[in-house]
Amino acid sequence: MREGMPSRTARHVAAYRLGYPRIPSAVGDPEADDRLASDVAAGVEGERNPGMGRYLRFRTAFFDRVVVNGLDRGITQVAVLGAGYDGRALRYAKPGVRWFEVDHPATQGDKRDRMARLAITSPDLTFVAADLVHDDVAAALTAEGFAPDVPSLLLCEGLVVYLAPDVVATLLARLRSIAAAGTRLALSTRVPGADPVRRQHFAERVAGEGEPFALGDADVPAMLAAARWRPAELSEGAQRTGMVVGVPV
Repeated sequence: MREGMPSRTARHVAAYRLGYPRIPSAVGDPEADDRLASDVAAGVEGERNPGMGRYLRFRTAFFDRVVVNGLDRGITQVAVLGAGYDGRALRYAKPGVRWFEVDHPATQGDKRDRMARLAITSPDLTFVAADLVHDDVAAALTAEGFAPDVPSLLLCEGLVVYLAPDVVATLLARLRSIAAAGTRLALSTRVPGADPVRRQHFAERVAGEGEPFALGDADVPAMLAAARWRPAELSEGAQRTGMVVGVPV
């Protein structure tokens, strides 16, 4: 990410998501999410990549489903790590559920400014400004009221591929330290694209945006196990596209 600037890839993700079918829910304000995404996407330039579009459609539906299923089973606390312009705290807002969004101050500040301008409010959403590379995310969350003894959802969508393996290992351990029984940790762990040439092209493009991939071929399952997370069983499609759900051991 360019110093002091909001994430450009996060803006592109918001632009791709507009028009995707979303997992429905009986609660929440989808219209507020769509208004925010439309505002973020305005002026985003660049040709859309069909492969990236398919991947983001699947990834969006996967994390939507994780959230809806978690809320249906009574989860009352959700933390979104590297939230960018994610609008699930609006789309799936539910009475009695607290949301926490952790992100770099530059991107988070831009998001908050947009929400204020659009008169979008979310009283159950707490913004936690943090550097996900250097800061203790667990400490930052608990300082803002996150309850470590409450079963929660921890969402890391489109995040860990941008972090070096040692940073990911530390993040997983710190999240485990605030994960009560019944918590679920959802991650996307793979650079999209089955074709190595297209994958490399995409990696070069995001590096040009100042947000290079850093995870490489690190063994994420091994890092999860070392941090005392057990992978939950997922569909073949979810596994093939690098989706992971961890359960605290």
